[in-house]
Amino acid sequence: MHSRSCCAISQLIAVVFLTLSAFAQQGAPPSIPSTGFPGLDQYRASRIAVFTDDYGQLKRYRDANAALKPPAASENRVVFFGDSITDIWHLDEYFPGKPYINRGIGGQTTPQMLVRFRQDVIDLHPKIVIMLAGTNDIAGNTGPMRLEDIEADYASLAELARANGIKVIYSSVLPVHNYTERSKDFFAQRSPEKILALNHWLKSYCWAASSGCTYLDYFSALVDDKGLLKKDLADDGLHPNAAGFRIMAPLAEAAIEKVLTNAKP
Repeated sequence: MHSRSCCAISQLIAVVFLTLSAFAQQGAPPSIPSTGFPGLDQYRASRIAVFTDDYGQLKRYRDANAALKPPAASENRVVFFGDSITDIWHLDEYFPGKPYINRGIGGQTTPQMLVRFRQDVIDLHPKIVIMLAGTNDIAGNTGPMRLEDIEADYASLAELARANGIKVIYSSVLPVHNYTERSKDFFAQRSPEKILALNHWLKSYCWAASSGCTYLDYFSALVDDKGLLKKDLADDGLHPNAAGFRIMAPLAEAAIEKVLTNAKP
């Protein structure tokens, strides 16, 4: 029995050794498949640690949320929730004195926003959330997404807000342009046709009485006669500059006032 046991152990060791040798010969694990867009490939490679360690990037606003006091009874708190377009928007400059809170994170997609929606919106107890999202979903920042998947995330976010007594303003996806060298990569990743289709769905969803959402149409105010973002409103074809935000700000304010007026008893 002892001889047989020794033989079995020797055979097992041999199998394990051969298996490890085979893995070693195969080299490192394959890299992330290319999207066909060098800029997007580079971005996704740089985000591996985020995608694996803190997918929703809850750490970004955790301390700021903890330091934020509950809204006063008369406070019309609004959370601007979105991706880099929201992240770079200096709300204090465009809405001075308003209790508006920025919770944008550059590069995020709607699945990531779902992960952090409770922490960065619900737990802040705003009266309104303005959501601007979708452009990075179309680009595939966190992987390929069908339009119906993006739409499902929009609906889930709205349902979470509604269940917690928060009014929703859904912003249209902004147009993009390829008029500058810097803009060409962003533009190639974002199909204008998909932007139009997503905005059509968003408008229809918001207009449905059951959704309780308000549609904020930035797109029509920013688009040129070719169906692209006006050249002078974004240097890189995607992110609005000061001129772009000067157009967006009064539209956002009007939407907020509309919702607050309709919410009054």
